[in-house]
Amino acid sequence: MAAGGAAEPGRRALRFHKSAEWYNRGSLPQMEHPFWTWALLCVSAFLAGAVNSIAGGGTLLTFPSLLSVLGPVQANATSTLALLPGSLAAAWGYRRELAECGPQLGRLWPPSLAGGIIGSLLVIRLPERVFAGMVPWLLVCASTLMLVQKPLAQRLGAHPHAAPSAGTLAAIVVFQFFVGVYGGYFGAGIGILMLSSLAFVGIPNIHQMNAVKSVLAATMNGITAAIFAVSGVIAWKYAIAMAVAASAGGYTGARLARRTKAGYVRAVVVLIGFAVAAYSWWSR
Repeated sequence: MAAGGAAEPGRRALRFHKSAEWYNRGSLPQMEHPFWTWALLCVSAFLAGAVNSIAGGGTLLTFPSLLSVLGPVQANATSTLALLPGSLAAAWGYRRELAECGPQLGRLWPPSLAGGIIGSLLVIRLPERVFAGMVPWLLVCASTLMLVQKPLAQRLGAHPHAAPSAGTLAAIVVFQFFVGVYGGYFGAGIGILMLSSLAFVGIPNIHQMNAVKSVLAATMNGITAAIFAVSGVIAWKYAIAMAVAASAGGYTGARLARRTKAGYVRAVVVLIGFAVAAYSWWSR
C-alpha cells in the first residue's frame, strides 16, 4: 500500500484534469490578489456543500477553483478533504429524517465502505479512461431513473413505506457496492446515483433519501481523504477554510431543502444530473 500511495495522487490527478477542462481547457490562471483567492475558494466550497446536500456534484465547483492556486494533484486532494465535513454537516441538518432511516443505513453503509476501499485501490491498477468513459452514461441513466422513479416503483409494486423484497434489497446492496467503488475511484455524481435507488429500500421521501445519501457519501469520501492525508498532498490552509465553508453550505442546503416541496428538490436533482453528464461528454 505504501508504494501504491505514492502513485495514487498522480493517478487521481490525471482523472480530474479533465474536470479542469470543463472550465478552461487547461489550468485556470493563477490568482494574484489574496482576498479574491480566498473569496473564490470559500464561496465555491459553500455552494458545493449546499449542492452536495441536495444531489451531489460539488466537486465541479471546488476542484476548478482550487486550480487557480494549486496544481492538479493538490487541488484534487484538497477538494476531497474540504467537502467531507460538508457531507457530515448535511447529515446533521437532516438528523430528524436520518433518525427514521436506521435500518436502511445499516444495510447500505457496509457495501459503501467496502466499495470505497476497493475503488481507491483500483486507482492504482486501472487506467483513468476506464471509469472516465462511464461517467456520462452512469449519470444519464441515474437521472432518467429519477424521472421515472415514482411510476416505476408503482409498476414494480414498490410502496414508499413498505419493506423491500429480499431480491430488491439484494440488488440495491450490490448496486451500492458498485457506487462505492465508483466513489472511491472517481466520485463525481455519486449522490445522484444513490438517490436513484434509495426509494426502493423503503425510504418514503426525498429528504430522508438525502439524509442517508449524505452519510454514505461521507463514508466513501472519508476513505479517499484518508489516503490523500497519508500521502501528504493536501494544502491544509485551503482545506481547513474550505471545509468550514462547505460545512456551512451543507447545513444550509439541508435546511432549505427540507422547507422546499419534494417535487422541486427532485427536479433540482435531475437537472444537476443531466448537467454533469453534459459537462462530462463535452470534456471528452
